Amino acid sequence: MAVAPEPGEPAKGKLFKLLGIFGVENFPCARDSILYGSLGSVVAGFGHFFLLLLTSRIRSCDVGAGGFILVTLGCWFHCRYNYAKQRIQERIFREGMKNKILYESTHLDPERKQTKGNGSN
Repeated sequence: MAVAPEPGEPAKGKLFKLLGIFGVENFPCARDSILYGSLGSVVAGFGHFFLLLLTSRIRSCDVGAGGFILVTLGCWFHCRYNYAKQRIQERIFREGMKNKILYESTHLDPERKQTKGNGSN
């Protein structure tokens, strides 16, 4: 009997693959970047089309493709920057907690030295 996945988790074995080869769920930020890029391409293409509707040169597909590339890369780099920053903060927090656990209630505990100095005055 198969167990159904939690609502927030993707179903195992049913990954969304971009172009049939890239498992988008395996890469952080990829899904959101592609979705926002698609929306950006539609907005840029239609915007260009409607702004230049009366002219004979309409290259809305080129503008749409450029919009997709720019928005996708912009979202990708923004998301990856925040992801890297969050991982650095988590690593610093983990090291701090490890040091707190190691040095708590020992003679090397900096908080214990401060309370001893204040109590003797």
